[in-house]
Amino acid sequence: MLTDHIRTTHVGSLPRTPELLEANEQRAKGDITDEQFFEILEKAVDEVVKRQIDLGIDIINEGEYGHITSGAVDFGAWWNYAFTRLGGLTMTDEDRWASQEVVRSTPGNIQLTSFADRRDRQLFSEAYNDPTSGIFTGRAKVGNPKFTGPVTYIGQDQVDADTKLLKNAMDKFGAKDGFIAAISPGAAARLKNEYYETDTEIVQACAAALHHEYKAITDAGLTVQLDAPDLAEAWDQINPEPSTEDYRAWLRIRIDAINDALKGLPREQTRLHVCWGSWHGPHVTDVPFEDIIDEVLRAEVGGFTFEGASPRHAHEWRVWQDHKLPAGSVIYPGVISHSMNAVEHPRLVADRIIKYAEQVGPENVIASSDCGLGGRLHHQIAWAKLESLVEGARIATKELF
Repeated sequence: MLTDHIRTTHVGSLPRTPELLEANEQRAKGDITDEQFFEILEKAVDEVVKRQIDLGIDIINEGEYGHITSGAVDFGAWWNYAFTRLGGLTMTDEDRWASQEVVRSTPGNIQLTSFADRRDRQLFSEAYNDPTSGIFTGRAKVGNPKFTGPVTYIGQDQVDADTKLLKNAMDKFGAKDGFIAAISPGAAARLKNEYYETDTEIVQACAAALHHEYKAITDAGLTVQLDAPDLAEAWDQINPEPSTEDYRAWLRIRIDAINDALKGLPREQTRLHVCWGSWHGPHVTDVPFEDIIDEVLRAEVGGFTFEGASPRHAHEWRVWQDHKLPAGSVIYPGVISHSMNAVEHPRLVADRIIKYAEQVGPENVIASSDCGLGGRLHHQIAWAKLESLVEGARIATKELF
């Protein structure tokens, strides 16, 4: 794409207003009607779209405000929202942080442990169990649904509302480029499975169902971002640590499913988000980007978003020295972090952008965040980081173009 500046965006989730969080809780309790909630939601979406535009962000979204939250907690909505959009699920009272996943017939006999048994958590058990450590900031308190029947898509009305709200707000305030985040097939398939016989079957079933959501977003003229933290994060959730070969085979099923789910959709309106989990932990057991990038780049998408500011992954811009960006694709490196309160200096942001531009060309770099900011940071800090992102992109533009 021809451009004369470094464009900016973010990964999706933005801090919800107190009014919207309260409305979520009231709606869950039945204290307000769907119509009353929608009025509050529409106002909040208008405000968050205008704020992004006023800040100077090029590719904006609706903050993921239409994704159902758990009461007054907005962390985790990227995943929880799918619970009401996929048929074949049965809700349980189990805590997903403690429940054991049931996965059948996987490459290399890979089986995900419970969230509570992650290898990173075992190495830093004292810190993870200390409520003052900050690791579980914004932790979502939700149930743990499981697949008990065929996966279907039942969220058409909800995704239509998402696209309508965003498009209407974009028209009001003059925005041209917008995106909506949606769960990837592999991330959805991490729910407990008591119906399908193999890992491949459940992932493919999720792909077939979610195709409808992706198509609704691109049909609206928006870009769909597939949230796929499973591609990197799941490595830490496999205990004992698997071989790299077995893990890549496990990833291959998920990348194939992504490609199946996107068939027939405009490639330039698709992007894939990869991250290592948004909780504020040490992350010393994260899989190196180098070990999975070949599989990630097989995804037939128009762009790749990934962590580039995290203290565990900021050095991995080097992978682009040895791996060629697929023709027609761009990268969305994270140049601000969701996992620390310090606001990155615009000069640091510019330096990070320039490093990526030197590898793949400035026309192929869109500056972004590591992960969603909603629920992970105080709203003042989140918006200050986005302001620094935009200013850093301006500095980089002056030096690159």
